[in-house]
Amino acid sequence: MAQNPSDNPADPFKKALTEATRTLADDPELSVSYSVDPPGMSGDSLRLPQVTRRMTRDEVLLARGTADGFAMRRRFHDGATHARYLPQGQMARDLYEAMEAARCEAVGARHMPGTASNIDARIAHDAERKGYAQARSQTEAPLPVAAGYLIRQLATGRALPRGADTIADLWRPFVEEQAGATLEGLEDVLADQSAFARFARKVIEDLGYGDQLGEDPDEQGDDEESAEEDSAEEQDQPQNDGQDQADDEEGETDEDGPREESAETQAVMDETADDEMSDETEMPQAEAPPEPPAPAPHSDADPQYAAYTTGHDEEIAAEDLAEPAELERLRAYLDQQLEPLKGAVGRLANKLQRRLQAQQNRSWEFDLEEGILDVARLARVVANPTTPLSFKIEKDTEFRDTVVTLLLDNSGSMRGRPISIAAICADVLARTLERCQVKVEILGFTTRAWKGGQSREKWLADGRAQAPGRLNDLRHIIYKPADAPWRRVRDNLGLMMKEGLLKENIDGEALEWAHRRMAGRREQRKILMVISDGAPVDDSTLSVNPANYLEKHLRDVIAMIEKRRAVELLAIGIGHDVTRYYDRAVTITDVDQLAGAMTEQLAALFDPDPRARARVMGMQAAVGWR
Repeated sequence: MAQNPSDNPADPFKKALTEATRTLADDPELSVSYSVDPPGMSGDSLRLPQVTRRMTRDEVLLARGTADGFAMRRRFHDGATHARYLPQGQMARDLYEAMEAARCEAVGARHMPGTASNIDARIAHDAERKGYAQARSQTEAPLPVAAGYLIRQLATGRALPRGADTIADLWRPFVEEQAGATLEGLEDVLADQSAFARFARKVIEDLGYGDQLGEDPDEQGDDEESAEEDSAEEQDQPQNDGQDQADDEEGETDEDGPREESAETQAVMDETADDEMSDETEMPQAEAPPEPPAPAPHSDADPQYAAYTTGHDEEIAAEDLAEPAELERLRAYLDQQLEPLKGAVGRLANKLQRRLQAQQNRSWEFDLEEGILDVARLARVVANPTTPLSFKIEKDTEFRDTVVTLLLDNSGSMRGRPISIAAICADVLARTLERCQVKVEILGFTTRAWKGGQSREKWLADGRAQAPGRLNDLRHIIYKPADAPWRRVRDNLGLMMKEGLLKENIDGEALEWAHRRMAGRREQRKILMVISDGAPVDDSTLSVNPANYLEKHLRDVIAMIEKRRAVELLAIGIGHDVTRYYDRAVTITDVDQLAGAMTEQLAALFDPDPRARARVMGMQAAVGWR
């Protein structure tokens, strides 16, 4: 029978792959579809990458590898167990998910070795698409991805595909140093999802994210089982009393009265579940109600740091602090005041944009047998005519998904020219990075009042407790959310020109707030730039706490961020040496240098050459860029 010309030659392959996937997943009812949308699995439906009529080798391998990965998860993964041990924090959750996916694929490879090579092809495709082979530092390599690769390599003994091995090798020394002892027990827990979940939580704790795990579900489970046993004993006790009374019914005395009353009460309870038990019935659990859990620490970085009250703190959008007409007027004043500076800042911004766009659009493969003649290597041929000619080709590269947060000190000491230049630089950088598809968030921090505000008034009214902690009302301002287009929030930066806005600065809590906002985002790369002109200062807090109270908390927050490495942190100090706080920082003595410092630092972060980054930051290549 002749084949219908309209038939898709890929259909037989799709049908065969669908049946194979159902068999591997041990689920004959699994619905399999093919789409250009990202692959995924929801309920009983599985979506695989589209296979075109051409059926190229890459398409086939990617479809098979994706199908095998999802099939292994379907077969060897239990959702209830997974949810029971799921951590609360974002980074801990990403690590947990990556390690569980690696476990399912490794267990599947042991039962069905043919799936391993298919999944290798999918991993290689993902690594190439995300540019992992070009990663040169841990900041360019997501830790959860690396953890999944390392677990898979340890469990299967297979070499990782190109690109994946680069990511794994960048993090291997750190992971082995922190969690090497725990990883030795991988073989014992691989086949048991519950045991592996406990193992994964221990690895997460070893890597420094134990604070994101939440409560131990096993301890909760033990408490629930004990409560159920106690409840069962309580229910059995009245029945036994009733049986004993029935056995002794003929020999009752006046002393047996309470027992008889208790039995009658229990009988009434059996008939009407809404009645309460009599006073004579023992209720051991009711006599000792559980104590409420201890409140969570105010700061993830330092459990000892506290605020006397947070009831008067505010996180507020800039447009809620002034009327639209006032914001427009303040923005016009800002533009007029800084008109002479715009040309210099614009030139620096154009330089940054060219550098970013060059990385987004161009890269070369060298030493090929065909392509464009590589004239830079012709000298080798002249020196040795037997050397073959070298060719190169240009290829597109995917620019890593990035978000940048600018955290601006809005304290009173920034009043005047410093805050004006900080505002206009944030404006220009936001527009520049947005043109390069880099999302930008602009935040500010200050306090609502001088000398403590309502927090101090409450402390005075409550009797002046010793060491009350932070004693002022925070004001954290969102000038531009990362997902908001610049044209809609352009006027917001004019708010910094408003009289009376700039007050005290409590840097540690502001930095932790900005980091927490970034940690919840999905971008692969996160950069946080702090612009400040001094150490944290709040007279009300420092007058009743140790002199280094706010400074110590700032150092603890910086140490936490740099240890977790999910966010790249850098700082610019205006007339103040911030290098004693931040590992990656520069200090400028003249506020007019701020525009150049901001653009050069951001450009350095996007430079693929670590030596160039180190030169701009004023450090040697091996120092500070972990």
